[in-house]
Amino acid sequence: MSTTTNPDPAPGSLAFIPLEANPELMTTLLHKLGLSQALQVHDVYSITEPELLAFVPRPALAVLLVFPVSATYESARLAEDAGVPEYAGKGDSEPVLWFRQTIRNACGLMGLLHAVANGPAKGFVEQDTPLHRLIQAATPLAPAERAALLEKTPELAAAHHEAASGGATAAPDARDDVDLHYVCFVKTDDGTLWELDGRRKGPIARGTLAPDEDVLSGKALLWGPLKFLERGGGDMRFSCVALAGALD
Repeated sequence: MSTTTNPDPAPGSLAFIPLEANPELMTTLLHKLGLSQALQVHDVYSITEPELLAFVPRPALAVLLVFPVSATYESARLAEDAGVPEYAGKGDSEPVLWFRQTIRNACGLMGLLHAVANGPAKGFVEQDTPLHRLIQAATPLAPAERAALLEKTPELAAAHHEAASGGATAAPDARDDVDLHYVCFVKTDDGTLWELDGRRKGPIARGTLAPDEDVLSGKALLWGPLKFLERGGGDMRFSCVALAGALD
């Protein structure tokens, strides 16, 4: 069982093959689960160069950042989470739908679920699909029951396995220890920028964005991904993708 100091799933927990940050595979996975073809996942080639950010259709509805879980990051996580109660939100009044991660190496899937279950992207989940049924079932549940629901949803496991096995690089074993992790950033209707990570104690509100600011706006990047880069300690194993309108 995870703890505040070590939030990772226990060694004997259910394990998935780590998901590569490959926009094509991620898009295929989301469409298979029930996301509208109107959205797709895009590479974000830079979060500091406007001319490269311009390749992503706007508004971007969610950003997924892959980052190294360094000692510096863990120290910052522990300091921020200290004294914060475990999140217990559930039901339609929740500001966001947050999933605790109890499946080893499933952080990529968790990031994608956070991206499509919150903010404007939620409106693109098609009716009577695995994603729609999962969101409907998860909403009234407390975090522990939500985590158990993910573990017991075979459609989710099957779609994830197919996507994770089809990456451009050889897939690691599901039981491998991986020191890279996904975090998701979404903007909800009230303008709040949320950091959603199943290793944390709950969802984290990072600030309020203006109506014309999306998750790739300067303010959102400053409050979100750029903070992670500052703690990188020279480790450049970062990558970023965004959920936005389809180009086709």
